[in-house]
Formats: sequence, structure tokens, C-alpha cells
Amino acid sequence: MKVTVVGAGAVGATCADNIARKELCQELVLLDIKEGLAEGKAQDMMQTAALLGFDTRITGSTNDYSKTAGSDVVVITSGIPRKPGMTREELIGTNAGIVKGVCENILKYSPDAIIIVISNPMDTMTYLALQSTGLPKNRIIGMGGTLDSSRFKYQLSQRLNCSPSDLNALVIGGHGDTTMIPLIRFATWNSVPVTDFLDADAQQQVVADTMVGGATLTKLIGTSAWYAPGAAGAALVEAIVRDEKKLFTCCVSLEGEYGQEDICLGVPVVIGRNGWEKIVDFQLNDQEKTLFNKSAEAVRNMNDVLKTL
Repeated sequence: MKVTVVGAGAVGATCADNIARKELCQELVLLDIKEGLAEGKAQDMMQTAALLGFDTRITGSTNDYSKTAGSDVVVITSGIPRKPGMTREELIGTNAGIVKGVCENILKYSPDAIIIVISNPMDTMTYLALQSTGLPKNRIIGMGGTLDSSRFKYQLSQRLNCSPSDLNALVIGGHGDTTMIPLIRFATWNSVPVTDFLDADAQQQVVADTMVGGATLTKLIGTSAWYAPGAAGAALVEAIVRDEKKLFTCCVSLEGEYGQEDICLGVPVVIGRNGWEKIVDFQLNDQEKTLFNKSAEAVRNMNDVLKTL
């Protein structure tokens, strides 16, 4: 099994580190355009192997895509990160060219790869990857909802004073501060609805805190977060290479599901060896459908920017 992570910045390096520690592949390639960055980080990680007890072989490459040949899964993290006060939409112009170029180069050497998109704005970059590559839709996966759902569980765990791993909670819709939809109605604490433990005000606050989770971290640390995004990317890699059939929220191509078409948006999907294998219908109520349609409209407006580039 071979995995490539494109972009050796904070998110990419964290994703690669998680993949190596879990031994999700025999060979892991870290690629970046900055001279020596990927090679240096790969070497640094390899020097932890004896300490952490993993046998994954990590190599770095400065823009030499031939070293990625035969990759089963490729994670794209490359692009400029979001700065304080910057919206994901403002990233489109720069990151669209980067993501399109990465996809073209990857597929030259790994035509059967499953692609996981982390680059922002993630929903639009996922749509761009699908449109520009012509790959089967199940092989293009946007990571955003996986991260947002983990942040949702964190906020709930803080309120409930419980372990996040005891919670089931999903965020659907766009990967943006105003487009994501934390489905608190479906959230459970070991099968018991969290709404049994939280009053309406507390539920509303958890939802609000989840929606600004990324922006909160950007304000605190001065750039986009990396530990949780990197771990979310690695979790999807794990579900693919181990054929786990796990349910995640991911940004995928919709063809009538949830009432939407010609868009990539976050919905619950089963992830396995073939990429995303099935969309799960959560039977949204009228209020949730309205929010989902509003989210889709906002993402479509971002996607329209691609036509002007």
C-alpha cells in the first residue's frame, strides 16, 4: 500500500505523521514545491520510527511527482492557509490553480488513486478536482465534514463533561463558518440523545461554537489549525486502506441525494476501499432541509468563481 501527501506544511506533515504512526501503508511520500521541505520533514519523521515503533518508509520529494507513482490514496493539502480575517472564499483564486495542477500531476503517475481534498475552500476545491479530472465520483472525497464533526464532538464533550469518543455527532453541509450544519437532533452520548442532557440554550451555544471552530483557532494561533485537520485526513486514509466501512461526513458529488445536483457538499457517507461507497440519508426535517439548501446555495456561489478564473 502506498500513500502520498501533497503539501508538507503543518496540515500535510501532521497528516503524514498520523499515517506513519498507524502504519497505514508500507510507503509514504511527502511532496512539496519548497526545496528541501518535504525531504527534511520526511527525514525528521523517519528518525522517530525507532522511538515510536513503526516501519512505514517515508520519503520526501521537491515537486518530483514520479516518486508518487503507484499511490493508492493521495491527500491534497497544498495551497495557502487562511489568515486572520480571511474567508475561505478569498482563497479560491490562488488555490484553484494549485489543486488543479496537483491533480493533473498525480494522475500521470497514479491513475487509479483515490483523492482526498483538504485544501480550502474545501467544497469548491473538491468540486474542481472532480470536474477537472473526470474521475469516478467515488474517488474524490472532501475532508471538511470529518473535521467539523470532530469539532462538534469536542464542543459537546466540554458541555457534557464526557469523553468525545463516547459521542456520535455529525455536521453536514458546507465546510464554512456559515454553511455547516451541526445536526444536534441526531447527536447521542452512548446512544442517548444529547438533547436529553442539554437545554435549548446550551444546544444553541454548542452549535454556534462548532460553526466558528475554525475561525476561533485561526484567531488564536494566527493561521489555520493543523492537528485536527491532519488527523481527520489520516482517519479517512485509514478507513480506505483498511476497508473499514466507517460512516463519516464527507464532501462528495451529489446527483439528487438530499435534493441537490451538480455540487460537492458534506453528507454522511460510508468510506471503504473503493473511496466513498454509499450516501446515507438522515431524513432531515423541514428546518434542516432549509439550512442544507441555503448551504448549497452558498457553496454554488463559491463554485461560480471558478468560471471567472
